[in-house]
Amino acid sequence: MNTIRNSAAAAFAAASLFGGTAYADGVVNIYTYRQPALIQPVLDAFTADTGIKTEVLFLDKGLEERVQSEGTNSPVDVIMTVDISRLTKAKEAGITQALVDDVVNAEIPAEYRDPEGHWFGLTKRARVVYASKDRVKDTAITYADLADPKWKGKICIRSGQHDYNLALFSAAIEHWGPEKTEEWMKGLKANLAKKPDGGDRPQAGAIFAGECDIALGNTYYVGLMRTNEKEPQEKEWGNAINVIFPTFENGKTHVNISGAALAKNAPNRDNAVKLLQFLASDKAQQIYAEKNYEYPVEPGLEPSAEVKSFGELNADTLSLSEVASHRKEASEMVDRVGLDDGPSS
Repeated sequence: MNTIRNSAAAAFAAASLFGGTAYADGVVNIYTYRQPALIQPVLDAFTADTGIKTEVLFLDKGLEERVQSEGTNSPVDVIMTVDISRLTKAKEAGITQALVDDVVNAEIPAEYRDPEGHWFGLTKRARVVYASKDRVKDTAITYADLADPKWKGKICIRSGQHDYNLALFSAAIEHWGPEKTEEWMKGLKANLAKKPDGGDRPQAGAIFAGECDIALGNTYYVGLMRTNEKEPQEKEWGNAINVIFPTFENGKTHVNISGAALAKNAPNRDNAVKLLQFLASDKAQQIYAEKNYEYPVEPGLEPSAEVKSFGELNADTLSLSEVASHRKEASEMVDRVGLDDGPSS
């Protein structure tokens, strides 16, 4: 009985954050890990097309636990998040439901969809090398090259336990197997210029400051830095680097996604499905690509001019659900190697 009361109380508290409109007609409620400013343009376009209003609750952590605590009374209809691990975590937490929809499946390639329909990708981003324009003359670098002693003391990365790096390491395990990946990770550790810290953008800042020559980062951060009129320092960081698309032996570059899922107990299910269909559409994907410097997941759609200037992306076609299956193994490997301890003395 206490569990039911607590669940109802949690759901009521969540609904109240939407100003009392959570269960109104013509509304779809969204919980998101994505910054609201990044998704608002596409949500505005959805409302303009359909007349359905969107209510957004941004959380920087604990989304899955919150929905679980709200239980069957949860007001959330659609979950929007970043990284394959968070999408699979939502499914494993039992807070999503399968949506096998012809419209969505026609637009989104199978490698960017859950095989059982619990989530699908909206945009993709590549995990690339940021390289100093002044000090790096290489125009091609493979992921394997990051363990080459020629880069000793010249590489910066954020924590190896961050979702973006774990996804890359998980892809490496799928490509190379665990033994080769662990040897490679030891080489990467030996080549670090300093202890991993910060986000992707500060890695570009470290290159600008001369602390390292190359770093790992996501493509969209480069576009955000180079066009950041509010932070001139970040523009300097973005303009100090070139983007190099590293590859595995198949000649392809690791990509990750932002994505969405239909909430298990969506009270406005029909509206939620309409939103998910819209998010999979050419129109929504193009808005994302232009505003957020990400790549559309739908084949044939073009990225923004800024992203095109990085060069051509030949995206890996590994199933992201297979990549996600190695996440725990990759995380344990990071600890075993001591990657986050920084370079060996």
